[in-house]
Amino acid sequence: AIYRGRCHQTCDRCGLYYRCSTSFPYAHPLSVHLQVPLIARAVGDRGLVSQLLGPKFGAFLVCGSLGGKSIPGLAPLVSIKQVYKLEYVNANTKVFGVISNPVGHSKGPVLHNPAFRHTGYNGIYVPMLVDDIKEFFRVYSCTDFAGFSVGIPHKEAAIGCCDEVHPLAKSIGAVNTIVRRPTDGKLVGYNTDCEACITAIEDALRERRIANGEASHTSPLYGKVFVLVGAGGAGRAMAFGAKSRGAQVVIFNRNYERAKALAQAVSGKALPYECLDKFCPENGMILANASAVGMQPNINQTPVSKEALGAYELVFDAVYTPRNTRLLQEAAEAGAIVVSGVEMFIRQALGQFKLFTDGLAPGDFMRQIVLEQF
Repeated sequence: AIYRGRCHQTCDRCGLYYRCSTSFPYAHPLSVHLQVPLIARAVGDRGLVSQLLGPKFGAFLVCGSLGGKSIPGLAPLVSIKQVYKLEYVNANTKVFGVISNPVGHSKGPVLHNPAFRHTGYNGIYVPMLVDDIKEFFRVYSCTDFAGFSVGIPHKEAAIGCCDEVHPLAKSIGAVNTIVRRPTDGKLVGYNTDCEACITAIEDALRERRIANGEASHTSPLYGKVFVLVGAGGAGRAMAFGAKSRGAQVVIFNRNYERAKALAQAVSGKALPYECLDKFCPENGMILANASAVGMQPNINQTPVSKEALGAYELVFDAVYTPRNTRLLQEAAEAGAIVVSGVEMFIRQALGQFKLFTDGLAPGDFMRQIVLEQF
């Protein structure tokens, strides 16, 4: 990004090559003291945000990569033109983004940016590769940074960064959405994962019940054995959601102590991860994968063997890249109802968008984008 500025010192060079892990907030204050044009380019994956937010902070040139190929620190030109549409970004644009590590798999920008334009909201949504979430919020503290999606592995740590936490998120112990309140700048944490996952599972079960001529006013999860793989932020949301519907929650996690702690919080049971394939107290159980097993690039991995999947009525996978994971493929072959993480992604994103924009959420438009692009 190239910034217009003036320098109070005599310089032999007309530019500056600038690199920092939290680069963009530092490059902008530097530019106001220069009397010559400053070329500030933050390199690597962490530098991408400096390109995408350049027009907001005074840049008159943005670089991109050709041929649709992504280069660390440079978005493909096709994304700049079609997804981010930087020609509409200005000083008044509010900045939103996904905080995660890794972050390259996130489809949030593909969904939120078109939705902003569709509703006429002046916002941009960018990927933010973050190692230290506390340091991130210390640096990105101005009101221009208005809201954040929180991804792996920060959902639990993010609670400690919030000034206020919604009661549901507080009980879960994880947030996936943070909004900077305009009136006082305080960070408020929410969890839209919980209802997104549970309602996606319930709707799929109800659809099967209706097709079979069955009807019930209670949750189809009531009384079911709900087998949960993963005890991180997403796993916590699913565990509390399943408990609220009357399911019997059984948790498997590579870190057994984390599984036990979560099981205690939801009055459930924790078992060693090695016992997952052999666990079969009854047929017709629900399986939910809240781990990263099977996510790109490790698409050949699966948390449960194909032979064990016959015991489940429904299998849900929170992984949505790829959309049809190996777990879901093998579950379908075993005769189970399958629910993709894409469905959870759509629902939680709708909840986030409402929080970001104070109520605007074009549901049909956002769902169409996801189904076409993913």
